[in-house]
Amino acid sequence: MLDKIALTLLIIGGINWGSIGLFQFDPVAWICGGQTGIISRIIYVLVALAAIWCISLLFRETNHGKITDDSAINHSA
Repeated sequence: MLDKIALTLLIIGGINWGSIGLFQFDPVAWICGGQTGIISRIIYVLVALAAIWCISLLFRETNHGKITDDSAINHSA
């Protein structure tokens, strides 16, 4: 669940940075009262923390596509 929240925050941050780069418009600042507004700063910090958390995704091993339940393996020949 925490991974999904972090990824969602990173998507918001990526869209925000894309908007700044393409249009020189900061939607988070616009919605939350400027870049120095407390709400904007909280969102910026949450996005940064999410990015730090997502670094761990690079180093985790996953079991996607692997059968881990022995009962699911067909033992007949």
